[in-house]
Amino acid sequence: MGDGESVKRKIIKSAARILGTVVIIVFAVWIALAQPSCRSNDASSATVSPSELRQHVETLSQRFYPRHWRNRENLGKCADYIAEQFEEAGAVVEFQPFTVDGREYRNVIGRFGVGLRPRIVVGAHYDTCGPQPGADDNASGIAVLIELAELLGNISPTSAIDVVAYTLEEPPFFRSEQMGSAIHAKSIADDKTMYRGVIVLEMVGYFKDDWGSQNHPNLLLRLMYPSRGNFIGVVSRWDQGDWVKAVKGGMKGTTELPVYSMRGPTVVPGIDFSDHQNYWKYGFKALMVTDTAFYRNEAYHSPRDTSDRLDYDRMAQVTVAVFGAIK
Repeated sequence: MGDGESVKRKIIKSAARILGTVVIIVFAVWIALAQPSCRSNDASSATVSPSELRQHVETLSQRFYPRHWRNRENLGKCADYIAEQFEEAGAVVEFQPFTVDGREYRNVIGRFGVGLRPRIVVGAHYDTCGPQPGADDNASGIAVLIELAELLGNISPTSAIDVVAYTLEEPPFFRSEQMGSAIHAKSIADDKTMYRGVIVLEMVGYFKDDWGSQNHPNLLLRLMYPSRGNFIGVVSRWDQGDWVKAVKGGMKGTTELPVYSMRGPTVVPGIDFSDHQNYWKYGFKALMVTDTAFYRNEAYHSPRDTSDRLDYDRMAQVTVAVFGAIK
C-alpha cells in the first residue's frame, strides 16, 4: 500500500512539472507574439461620424458595385470618389496610374504635411475579390481611410502622412508585382529612410460580442487571444515587432475598443494576407490593422459581405485609434 501511494505521488509530481513547463512555454510564446504592454495613449477627443462611414461603405459596395479587376469603369469611379473625399479633407491629391495587360488602373494618394519628415503611409485597397459587395473587404478600410483624412485635415501634423488607396489587391493579382501596393512600394523604395512605417487597413468593420465568435489559426493562439470578436488587431511579421508595438501603444486607450497585436512567422495563415507584405522586401516597417477577416467574418469573399452587417460605431473607434497612433 505504501509503495502504491509513493508511485501515485511521483506520478502527480511528474504531471505537475510537465504542466508547469507547458504553462511557462505558452506564457513565453504569448509574450513573444503578443508583446503585452501597459503602455497606452490618452483618451482622444476626436470624433468620427458612424453615418459618414456607412455612407462611404454603401457608396463603394452598392453604388459602385461590382468593383473587381474586370470592371474598370467602377474602379475608376471609386478612384475618383476617393480622390474627391481626400481633396475635401485638405490633402494634396495625385493619382498613380499603372498598366496591367494593356489596361490602366489607378492608386490614389492624398498627402498631408508635405515637406515634413518622417513620413507615414496609411493605406487600404478598394477593389474586391470577384463580383462581391465587399463591404468589410474592403470598403470598410477605405471608409476609415477617408474619415482619417478628414481628421488629419483638421490638425497641423508633426510629420508627413500619406493616405493611399490601392487597387488590384485581390486575386488574380494577389502576391504579384501588379498589386497596386506593390507599385506604390516600389515607387518610394529609394526614399525609404524618410518613412517611419506603413499601416494597412484590411477589413476593419465586423465585430461580434458573442462567445466563440472569434476563431484563430490554431489551438495555441486560441489559448492566447480572446474568443469574442470585439477587438481590433495589429498584425505583422516577426521582425516588425517595434513597429507593431508602437502602433498598438498609440491606438490603445484612445477609445474603449480593445486592441490586440500579433507578430509571427508568415507560415501562420493571415500574417501577410494584405498590402503590407509588399513593403517588407524594400525594408519598410509595415503592418495591418484588421478585424481578422475570415477568422471572424464568415461572409469573407462572399455575396453576404454587405453593408448592413458592419458595426459603424466601432469603425469610428478604429478611425480615432489609428489617428491617435499617427498624429
